[in-house]
Parts: sequence; C-alpha cells; structure tokens
Amino acid sequence: MDIRPILSTLRRHRTAATLIVLEIALSCAIICNAVFLISGRLARMNMPSGLAEQELVDIQVSGIGTDQNAMALTREDLAALRAVPGVVSAAHTNQVPFGNGSWNSSVNLQPDQVGESLNATLFLGDAALRETFGVRLIAGRDFQDGDYVDMDPEMGFGGIEVNTAIISRAMAEKLYPGENAVGKVFYFGDREPITVVGVVDRLQRPFLFASDPTGGYSMLLPIRVPYTVGGHYILRTTPDQRERVIKDAVAALEKNSNRRIFLEQRTFETMREAFYRQDRSMAWLLGAVCIALLVVTALGIVGLASFWVQQRTKQIGVRRALGATRGQVLRYFQTENFLLATLGIAIGMLLAYGINQLLMQQYELPRLPAYYLPAGAVVLWLLGQLAVLGPARRAAAVPPAVATRSV
Repeated sequence: MDIRPILSTLRRHRTAATLIVLEIALSCAIICNAVFLISGRLARMNMPSGLAEQELVDIQVSGIGTDQNAMALTREDLAALRAVPGVVSAAHTNQVPFGNGSWNSSVNLQPDQVGESLNATLFLGDAALRETFGVRLIAGRDFQDGDYVDMDPEMGFGGIEVNTAIISRAMAEKLYPGENAVGKVFYFGDREPITVVGVVDRLQRPFLFASDPTGGYSMLLPIRVPYTVGGHYILRTTPDQRERVIKDAVAALEKNSNRRIFLEQRTFETMREAFYRQDRSMAWLLGAVCIALLVVTALGIVGLASFWVQQRTKQIGVRRALGATRGQVLRYFQTENFLLATLGIAIGMLLAYGINQLLMQQYELPRLPAYYLPAGAVVLWLLGQLAVLGPARRAAAVPPAVATRSV
C-alpha cells in the first residue's frame, strides 16, 4: 500500500497524531521498565533458600535480666527440645534466614586489604545447626569437635577466636572464582586467618543487600552461643507436625525456665511469606500500572480512530466510489495506526533506556535486558492493531452512496 496519502493526512492532523505517538512512547517506556522490575521481584520471591523450609519452625526467646547460666540453660533447652516427639533435630543460632535482622561482616582475602572483597552474614551454632537447617554440604567436611568454641556472654563475639568456617557456594565463587575453596583462607576484622573447611550449596541470608541481591553470601562459624544471643531455637520436624511441635516445644522451654519472653513462634513458610510481602505487593502494583497504561493507550487509539473515521466520511465515500474495497479501507487505517505506533515505540525505547539508566544510578538496579524492548514493541503493535480494528471496520462498512450524500 502506498503510504504517501497516509503521511499527508497525518501532517494535516499533527496535534492528534503527536498525542497518540507520545502516549504510545510513554506506555512503551514505563511498561518495559515495570515488567523488568516485576520479573526481578518474582525472581527474588522464588529464590531457593537452601533450607528444608517445609520442615522448620523457629522459636525465638529473650531473657529477663541477666542470666549467669545462659550457656548451661541453652544446653538444657536443646536437650529438652530434642526429646519432644516429632523433633528430628534441634539447634540454637544467633539469627535465621528471612529474619530481616542480620549479623554481617566484611570479608577480605588479605589481612591488610583496602576495601572489602564482599559482605557476608554469620550464622553461629553448634554441630546440629547445618543438619537442622537442611543445608546441603557439596565440598569439604563438617566441623569437628575441636573446631567449636563457646561464646562468653560478657565478652561477646569480639572475644572469640575461631579458625574454621563453612561458606556458601556463592561466597566461594565470589572469593575464589574457578578454584576449589576448601583449604583457602580469608579474613574479617582483625582476626587470624580463617580456613574454609566446607562449602554448602546455598544458605539464604536474613536480609538482602544491594551488594548481594541474591542473598547468597553467608557462612557458618563453629561458635556455640547462649540463648541470650539471638535466641533462635530451630526445630526440624515433618510438615504435618509443625504446629503441634511448636506448642510442645514452648511448653518444654517454659518448664526449663519461666524467666524468659517468647518473641516468635512460627514456621519458616510463614517467615518467607512475610519476608517477601513487600516484593509481592510491589509486583501487583506494577502489574496494575501496566494494565492501566495498556487500557488507556487502547482507549486513546480507539477514540482517535473513531474521530478520524467520522471526520473522513467524505474521503472514505469518495474512495469507495472510485472502487476501493472494504479490505483496502481497513488496511488504510491499520497501516496508519502501525506507522504511529512504530514512531511511538521508537521514541519509547529511548525513554525506556533513559529511565533504566536513572534507576541504575539511584537504586542500583541492573541494566534493562535488550530483549524487553522488542517484546514491548510487539505488545504495543498488537494492541494498536486490535484497538483500531473496530473503528476501521466501521469505516470499511460505510456505503459509497451514504458517504457521498453527506457532502
């Protein structure tokens, strides 16, 4: 089809054509970035934690006042919890995945290094912690009895000397790319070198950082901590027994000491749901924005096309009288819309790239993948063709005689 008559008509209706082009351009730019953000949120929500989530419960306690026998009471608590029917294993740790609060440290490859190699989270616990979490060891070994040390509640973490660690695969690949991490050393703080004795597949950190968006930089340290530090008792059981186990475990802990406060009693599935609630809400909000933009754009195209059909009744009638078929009139309006959509999409792609650059600078988001742009273009092309189809069919149905009598 010769597009020169179409271009000539559009030049005579610059204002309306410009408005549609800008509407399509803005929709393209916003939708491409919104869909990219939605996909990022969904990817975060679906990230594996590395834990046996469906089998885990967390009971968090806090002491009242100072407890000089905190470490001894912690051992008694663990013995009582392991005796609860249905409990496969039990451990105490300073923090838990999906907990939002986090123990973290900068990690370096050299003792006098300027600038950290990465920031990792620290899980402290006894020999049962990895088994209770259900974290899979993929290289090296577990901690041995001689690796473990007890934390002095008065000295805290700073007074402990530890020489070994089990780290996550993500942390190993970041620190020692392409190498076997087992046997390598790293440093944090002013401590002696820490030797990597094992690598686990994945261990979700309690809080996601911009420098670690996947939450994979984490380590296990062989430090037994009293319940006054963190206070997280982790129990592993079967999914169908979790609620009962929580009640029995709380009763067992209360029997050991009534001078404590129970802060949390929850399953890890509940913790995951709460942890990603904001991401889920953001994804729904952005999805609603995308749908609203597509509806507004479609209505704008329908309104403009309907207006032009009404304004061009004489022109349509003349073309029909001169032998133009209904299909030719239909293709005329579809081609016109395609040209407007193409120009709007081209401008929208530039805007989408600019918006993404701004988001990268302000919020440390990743670069918009190139395939989002052609995907957005196809969606808007199809939307434009569907939106203009109704007005174009009405134009094609105008009888030549009726159109000419409107002169």
